[in-house]
Amino acid sequence: MSDYQPYHDPNQGQQPPQGQYVPPQGQYPPPQGQYVPPQQNQQPYYPPPPQQDQQPYYPPPPNYVPPKGDPNASSDDRLWALLAYLFSPLVPVILLLMEDKKNRPFIRAHNIQALAWGIIAIVLSLLLSLIPVVGCIAGPAIFVISIIFAVKAYNGEYINIPVITDFVRNQGWA
Repeated sequence: MSDYQPYHDPNQGQQPPQGQYVPPQGQYPPPQGQYVPPQQNQQPYYPPPPQQDQQPYYPPPPNYVPPKGDPNASSDDRLWALLAYLFSPLVPVILLLMEDKKNRPFIRAHNIQALAWGIIAIVLSLLLSLIPVVGCIAGPAIFVISIIFAVKAYNGEYINIPVITDFVRNQGWA
């Protein structure tokens, strides 16, 4: 057999002398900020556990650019604006008939403008289709422009179509 004997503390089970601190069993010394020794007739202080629902704040990176667009526009408003430009003049007319949608500021700003753009795009495509080479390019080009307007509207941006936007605003429609 071996001569191994575990260490035995001769003061084990005895009360510490008055006014002296005896560290608790376990990890010694305690981690920073986790344990404050008690004063005479005082309970030890343990800090409260961190809140589980609070996320720490991390500042944005130095090259962060905040997103453009209207922060008050809901995803539903942005989707309707996208559809108004892609399927104009059909969707803008439907939106004019929907009472809960037609008075929302973001939809109202895009809806009449998309309706006017759709009518002008159809007329322009029909007129340019009479010219042989230009007619083949005009239809797809106008559709690509409509897609660009739709994506900008979906990103929450207000679109400024040079003549149409000024006309719609001057009439008080948007």
